[in-house]
Order: sequence, then structure tokens, then C-alpha cells
Amino acid sequence: MRRAKIESPVIGSHFVVAMSAIRSLGGVLMVGAVLMAGCAGPEAGSDDAAVTVFEGARLIVGDGSAAIEDAVFVVEGDRITQAGRRADVEIPGDATRVDLSGKTVMPALVNTHVHLASTRDDRVDQLQHMAYYGAGLVVSLGLDEGDVPFEMRDEMIPDGARSRTAGRGITAPEEGRTEVPIWITSEAEARTAVQELAAQEVNLVKIWVDTRGDRFEKLTPELYGAVIDEAHSHGLRVTAHIFNLEDAKGLLRAGIDAFAHGVRDMDVDDELVALWRERPNVVLVPNLPNPGLAEDLSWLSGTVPPDQLQRMQELPRNRPAAQAAFGIQARNLARLNEAGITVAFGTDGSSPWAVHQEMEDMVRSGMTPAEVIVAATRNSADLMQMTDIGTVQAGKSADFIVLDANPLDDITNTRRIASVYLRGIAVDRDALGARFSSGTP
Repeated sequence: MRRAKIESPVIGSHFVVAMSAIRSLGGVLMVGAVLMAGCAGPEAGSDDAAVTVFEGARLIVGDGSAAIEDAVFVVEGDRITQAGRRADVEIPGDATRVDLSGKTVMPALVNTHVHLASTRDDRVDQLQHMAYYGAGLVVSLGLDEGDVPFEMRDEMIPDGARSRTAGRGITAPEEGRTEVPIWITSEAEARTAVQELAAQEVNLVKIWVDTRGDRFEKLTPELYGAVIDEAHSHGLRVTAHIFNLEDAKGLLRAGIDAFAHGVRDMDVDDELVALWRERPNVVLVPNLPNPGLAEDLSWLSGTVPPDQLQRMQELPRNRPAAQAAFGIQARNLARLNEAGITVAFGTDGSSPWAVHQEMEDMVRSGMTPAEVIVAATRNSADLMQMTDIGTVQAGKSADFIVLDANPLDDITNTRRIASVYLRGIAVDRDALGARFSSGTP
């Protein structure tokens, strides 16, 4: 559960207590069946592509435009071929029709900051669990080992989200924490590390610039500057884990492309805002912390075993220190969003349901539900340079969530999922939920 985070010796940022506890239940929640992308079904436009018309729902496109009431969209194979007002859509005569009256449709979520397992079975399980809660794409950010994370980018997991990877991230030596990231102490090592990642064709380069509470030396401007320069020479972009305001300023000056966390030590100042406005393409993934508030988790009963859910409900709440830390980051998010900075979306850790908690906290910070939905869909797809996802529009992959209530009225309505479609196929949430909640592999 993202809302009860601990410092992990493996992940080192905010890891997820609940998911750690679930994994301790004997390594359950695993599946081994994986199909390749070619097994996903016929593509749109082929003679045998199934045609389905979804009609009557309120459609949140995901691009910030007003919701379309009584919308109609057409899916052929794995693609949306038409979407809009009923009067503007030509319904094929031989199509299967699905009545979504009273429902709201929004794009599947794009989570640009998670940490996935590097073993195939565990990774499949995580991708299916994340799809259950509405994610269509997740990005494993800097703690991936071996070949599996790269091999699985080309696979379409049945009932699972797609994935992307940063491979091994780059940091200064952090003895005793984790040896997965590449440790660097010189500019030459920095450039060699990036060259290694470039050969693997990572989707992003991840760096950590953080003393971890004054326990380690952090990357210096010379070192992270060399990483950024080398990455850009290979056509790669760099995202940074940060904590301090001054490091954020230094990284902006050095040409950083995105931040995987917001500033956490103090409120941002006018200088940071000015630096960022001079670099409008730099993206903020706020990755808000536990707000330290009481929370009803009964909505997780569909996938969490009852005894585990009870333990989660009993975890401490109403923690003033957590509330103060959250307040800093919430104010910073509000100010940067108001300044026009592009905000995308990520949750850290591996909790599949944290996407819904993060969206609630982004609204709690001052963003509107509509802004948060754009951040979690189109903006995050743009960050990952994925042109076929992020909105419900013609030409896009048919990745969308059907909700029982309108999240524009209350962002927590994203939790009221009726169904999830990925690549034009309904995720079998009943089967997945039964497996997850029973603890059977």
C-alpha cells in the first residue's frame, strides 16, 4: 500500500508495505503464461478484426477537453477507429454494440515510476495486478536486472499492462543499500554507464541525486552533468530522483529532462520557477508521499486477502510528521502546476492500487480532477514518447477504463471500476480478483 511506506534497503525510496506483506505470503500471486505480441489478435483494418461499438457513456478523452456526454467510440481489433459525439460517429452495421449508458470512460492509466521484479513470473503477476486497477503502461525505473525487463517490452501479457524499463539506474556509491544501480565516481565512469544503457536501448536513464539522510555522498554536478550530456548524445532522456531544492536547480541548469520526485526539503522559490519556465519541456512526476491521514481501504477487498486487508487497516494513521512532509510537496506541486509546468504521473514502489491514491493526493494538493487525469494519461504517455496511448481517440490503442461514476466530480471515483480494456480486450478482472484475494498462484 503506497500510503504506508517504509525505507527499503532494496528500493531505497518509498516502498510499499502492503505489497511486501502480500509477497511474504509464500510467493503467491504468480502466473507463468506469457504470450508474445503477435498473439494479441488481429489489428484494426484487417478483414477479420472484430468491430465493437461502445455507446452512451460520458467520455473523458484525456487531453483536457470537456467530457463528451452520450459518446460513441468504435474499436476494430486493438484500435479505436472513431470516437466522439453520437452524431459524429458512423456506426458500422455489423458491429457488436455495448451499451455504457450511465458509465464514464477514461483512458487507461500510464504510471511512469514503478519498480517491477526482474524475474518473469513475478513481473507478469505485477503487470496483471496493475492492469486490474486500470494501468495500461508502467515504467520500471532504475532497479531492473538482467534481460527479462527488456525482453518483456515486446510482449503483450494477457490481462496485463505493457511495460517499459530504465534498466539499471546511475548513482554515487551507496554501500549497503543496493548494488543494482551503476555506481559512478568519475566523469569517465558516468559516460561509460550511459553507453552501457544506450546499448540496451533503455526507455529512460534514471539517476539518483540524494544523500539518503546524509548517509552517502550524492552525485555532484560534474557527474550528473556528464550523465545528462552523454545521454543526450545518444538520444536518451534523463529523469532524476531528487530531494533538495538546490539539486533541482542544478539539474535544471544541467539539462535534465524530468524529475521522478518533487522537491522535498522545503518550499520551492521564485528562482526554481524561473529556471523551470526557461525549460518548458522538463516534466515533473510529483510522486507524492504518504499524507499521514486516516483512510478507508475497504475498496481493496476485491484483490487483497481478508486477513491482509485487516492488517493494512490497522496500520497507524493521522501522523503529524507525515502530514508535514506531505504538505511541503503538496504546496510545491500546486505552485509548479499553477506556473504551467507539465505534470505527469508516477507512484514509486510496486503497489498496483497506488495509482488511485496518488490521484486523490494530487487533487488534495490543489490540482483539479481533470488536470490529474491528463497528467496520469496523456502527459505520461508523452513523457514516454508513446504515441498510441494516453487518450481515447481515433488511431489510439483501445486502452480504457469504464467507471461506474464520474471522476470529474470526485477523483476517488476512479476506484469504481466496472471494466478495463487493454488493446481492445476486456481484462478478466473477475478471475484476477479471485486469484489475488484468495492468495492462489
